[in-house]
Amino acid sequence: MASAPLVLCYHAVSDRWPDPLAVPERVLLEQVRRLLGRGLRAVDAAEILDRPAGSFHVTFDDAYRNIEQVLPELRSLGAGVTVFACSDLASDGAPLDVPEVAPRAMGHEKEILTMDWEALRRAAALGVEIGSHTRSHPHLTRLSDDDLQAELTGSREALEANLQRPCRFLAYPYGEMDERVRRAAEDTGYAAAYGLAADTRLGSYGIPRADVYRGDGRTRFRIKTSRLLPYARAVARLVD
Repeated sequence: MASAPLVLCYHAVSDRWPDPLAVPERVLLEQVRRLLGRGLRAVDAAEILDRPAGSFHVTFDDAYRNIEQVLPELRSLGAGVTVFACSDLASDGAPLDVPEVAPRAMGHEKEILTMDWEALRRAAALGVEIGSHTRSHPHLTRLSDDDLQAELTGSREALEANLQRPCRFLAYPYGEMDERVRRAAEDTGYAAAYGLAADTRLGSYGIPRADVYRGDGRTRFRIKTSRLLPYARAVARLVD
């Protein structure tokens, strides 16, 4: 059975912050090297839409400032990379202090600072795709139609205006979407959108990703990145 493309979902990159979201740099790079060693081919964001078998792509949600250190190394390995940024935070690299994350960053507040426009431009100059993570990282399924449209359109327009390049891709905050959100993403003009769990009903606007966390050892990472992605997520929860 041919395998669908594998899309990895990372968040922060840090040795110091002992949070599930924060994968140490050496671990992340070793994970990518292992995928290359398994014969997977690195592809860019646009190629994912063609669903090339035996390929992979690396994504980062939230555009934390601490990921900037690993981007040149990933590009030198040949990895295709997309960073999803919240546009309202990029003017000054404000922290992503959403309730789901901020309490866990007490004592490590610098770890949730985000990339500002200049940092995003540096990443784009390396060949990194910059996508939208909405304006302010809300739970999209809970928003009114008007607020949903403002989050999707406002972010895309701000990213395109400040980076002077198309914003083609969206990642749903928290991986949450439904049919209404999917339609809004398509109507706003995104070429595709990423979630987490697979949902074939959503097509290009619900591309699944393998979420990778600090506690994922070699066995769990191997399971998560197997070709049976819809089942691998469930199996990985059973592995210490």
